[in-house]
Amino acid sequence: MITKSIEIKLPRGLEARPVAELVQLASKYDSTLHIEAQSKKVNAKSIMGMMTLTLESGENVTVIAEGADEEAAVADLENFLQGKND
Repeated sequence: MITKSIEIKLPRGLEARPVAELVQLASKYDSTLHIEAQSKKVNAKSIMGMMTLTLESGENVTVIAEGADEEAAVADLENFLQGKND
């Protein structure tokens, strides 16, 4: 299991479109992926769960991954949340 704190650097935070893109990215992995923020822990593959977080740029989240491809999943989610997936 990997747990990593990541600062969101997307200019508009996690509004509808970035949430959809994040869920799509997370769904590519077999590992179990969760995002923890604001005393909530949600499945990163759930669009409804992710929408409940309403995260802004500059906020920190904790990504929790467990599974065979956990390292690649965390690296991809970190790049996405930091705006490096161009």
